[in-house]
Amino acid sequence: MKTQLRTALAPLCILALITIGVAGCGNTNAGTSTGAAVSGNQQASIQAQDSTEDLEASTKEGQQTFRFDTFGDERFWGDTLKLHLAIEGRNLGGVGNGVSPKTALDIGLKVDADALPSSLVSQLQQGTVDLNDPATTLALLKLNAVVGVTGVFNDNGTLKSIGIHCALCHSTVDNSLTAGIGRRLDGWANRDLNVGAIIALAPDLSAIVSDLRVVDGSIDAATVRKVLNSWGPGKFDAQLLLDGKAFRPDGKPAATLIPNAFGMQGFNMHTWTADWGSVPYWNAFVAIVEMGGVGNFFDPRLDDPQQFPDIAPRFPIAVAKKKGHIMVDPDSDRVTGKLAGLHLYQLSLFSPEPQPGTHFNSDAAKRGDDLFSGKAKCATCHVEPLWTEPGWNAHRPEDIGIDNFQSERSPGRAYKTMNLAGLFIRELGINMKPENKGRFYHDGRFATLLDVVNHYNSVLGLGLSDQEKSDLVEYLKALKTNGSSIEEETSNNQTSSSQTSTSQS
Repeated sequence: MKTQLRTALAPLCILALITIGVAGCGNTNAGTSTGAAVSGNQQASIQAQDSTEDLEASTKEGQQTFRFDTFGDERFWGDTLKLHLAIEGRNLGGVGNGVSPKTALDIGLKVDADALPSSLVSQLQQGTVDLNDPATTLALLKLNAVVGVTGVFNDNGTLKSIGIHCALCHSTVDNSLTAGIGRRLDGWANRDLNVGAIIALAPDLSAIVSDLRVVDGSIDAATVRKVLNSWGPGKFDAQLLLDGKAFRPDGKPAATLIPNAFGMQGFNMHTWTADWGSVPYWNAFVAIVEMGGVGNFFDPRLDDPQQFPDIAPRFPIAVAKKKGHIMVDPDSDRVTGKLAGLHLYQLSLFSPEPQPGTHFNSDAAKRGDDLFSGKAKCATCHVEPLWTEPGWNAHRPEDIGIDNFQSERSPGRAYKTMNLAGLFIRELGINMKPENKGRFYHDGRFATLLDVVNHYNSVLGLGLSDQEKSDLVEYLKALKTNGSSIEEETSNNQTSSSQTSTSQS
């Protein structure tokens, strides 16, 4: 609740302070009458109220966009891939066995408990709902209860099409009702979601085959399904249909982990690799290029070899398909006008707050704090309180001791310095299946935070003892947006001590 309150009030407080400051600085005329001053203050108050209401309305619209807007991508997921037919199954007018709620939950889809009627909640609690019937999945879609998915229905109740939202990958639930069913947690990466397995269900993969044949004319649907099914839970390959690289040189899938969409305040790059732009850029890129929404997107770095001569071999599919120059009539654009509100909403999402004694050991974390800014050299790049660098927050592969495969798939040919707020949820596997917890770095190559610390201890020759490594891990688990929970604990203890002293006096 504290985080929610802070999230709601923070932009309003800032706006109020700015407005008051401007009004105060403007009132410098010594000859201005009291009546005029009052009138000016009233006008400033009205302007502040209008601005605050505009900010609230835009952020609320952004939440709706994040949670429910398909940007018109039904044309891809439904009309092109025909994924809706696989969901309903042959018995309901589609193809195949259909997707039951059990199958949907197994591949990581989530259900919003707040969208369920109380009668259905009771039936779920009593175990009387048939979770093996695709008809139940359709009923959940009609309730708009499947997080990140919209079903478009015919008059006879069959599925006409399907669309997806930002929330599909960047929201999960708190499992408050049962595993996979609970209240929404916007901004949390769904590390259980098997995106590849979902796409592989689609009856018609010809559009994806067509793109990949730019780099390999022998590609067929069976090969595409093999690639998609190799990704596994919590991963997606945003560059596959730009460069056609399905696997790394070591033979492992090229897909990367779905990143969190919280704690993005105050710094530049927000993806795993460099120069994909900030939040609004990535929103436009994903909505149009990845999700298949209807809108305008421009980035000549992806498809203009005359301006950027090195990109033809790097992004051959993007060049061939002109994926950096996607234009529609402004009246048809379902993305651009929503980017501002979507941006505001995402910036309102603070990281979860770790609790001392529950999510980390306080005494160890305090020792780890000193190591973080000292012997371990973490603060050299992960600058407090952003936990990444102000400015161009990226590094060459050799700087962090890893290969350059993924960085070469980005315009900036570097890796972004990750912001560390909220690491504890991955380390502890909160609101995800146990087998999907941990997995750090862009491809999940490090299973635990200790593995990450061991990596840097070796690469940088830090000479950390086992105890120091353990303390550093505890501190990393204490980090949150704009600070750490050990600072809040210390502040609370000081306040409590002060109050006790005052009472005794």
